[in-house]
Amino acid sequence: METILVTGGAGFLGSTIAFRLKADHPAARIVALDNLRRRGSELNLSRLAARGIEFRHADIRAPDDLDIGALDLVVECSAEPSVLAGRAGDSRYLLDTNLGGAINCLELARRHRAALLFVSTSRVYPFDRIGALPFAVAGERFVLDGAAGLPPGVSAAGLTTEFPLPGRRTLYGASKLAAELIVQEFADIFDLPALILRFGVIAGPWQMGKLDQGFVALWVARHLAGKPLSYCGYEGSGRQVRDVLHVEDAADLIALGIAGLAGQRGTVFNAGGGGGQTISLAELTVLCQTLTGRSIAIARDPATRPGDIPWYVTDNRAATAAFGWAPSRPIPVVVADLCRWIAENGDKLAAILH
Repeated sequence: METILVTGGAGFLGSTIAFRLKADHPAARIVALDNLRRRGSELNLSRLAARGIEFRHADIRAPDDLDIGALDLVVECSAEPSVLAGRAGDSRYLLDTNLGGAINCLELARRHRAALLFVSTSRVYPFDRIGALPFAVAGERFVLDGAAGLPPGVSAAGLTTEFPLPGRRTLYGASKLAAELIVQEFADIFDLPALILRFGVIAGPWQMGKLDQGFVALWVARHLAGKPLSYCGYEGSGRQVRDVLHVEDAADLIALGIAGLAGQRGTVFNAGGGGGQTISLAELTVLCQTLTGRSIAIARDPATRPGDIPWYVTDNRAATAAFGWAPSRPIPVVVADLCRWIAENGDKLAAILH
């Protein structure tokens, strides 16, 4: 591991991965590549430099931008991650980044005989199929009701990679699934070491949360700033449930995956907080109130947004069996870490998070 390229390397997950890789491989040349499109990513540039990580302002849509010389590993975690992106007809950037950029990274890895770790998403699973699962209401959350039987790939433990893929999944999910398929073909045809990790909700410090991506950081920031929020969809109940993974737990798994990359040829694993780390929006509001000591106005918008789902939980058992990994930082730790980060960096974050 002499040279490692991290695409999206000034972003929330990408910068965390770059830091972990530098800690694990202190003598390696780590290059963080990012187009700085996501507001707030520029704040990570000084942090990268302080750790001896090289930054390149570039775009994975341009193959020549990826040329950094000899290369051993590509960690592809760049993306346009919004589930609403492209719905106004502006799909080109999303597709060129999520699919075209992944192909450019694969060609780069092939030319240099480098390994590739591809960061994918739980959004590859169709929202219409998830929405059709049987749910019941339990307090302030939706719960899976398995009394009448469940389809393959889903249980009380969450979704596995066996969950059926035909269906509608948003342009974001479709572009990432298409990229996964190309990763597997490259791995097969060119004997390319490759691993695919489908992450669910990741949260933690340095996430610039927005309404359509990064809701945990957004929830904490709005409580600290006294700004209002809304429960959108499902009658404005706030009962939508997600599992949440601390960004450092995600970095732990990525480090383990990289250590075992030589034997992988496009295997897919789900990765998330799992059944023990789930929360609804209404429950997150209570937790934020408890940890910040503040209450805010929460409006109720009954209209469900396109692509939304009432429940998603990751079945992590395959990743645990393969890598000996399990999340170790519970949701209250995620929220407490976000509170501390925002308090310590309030001046530079105010205009971005609020």
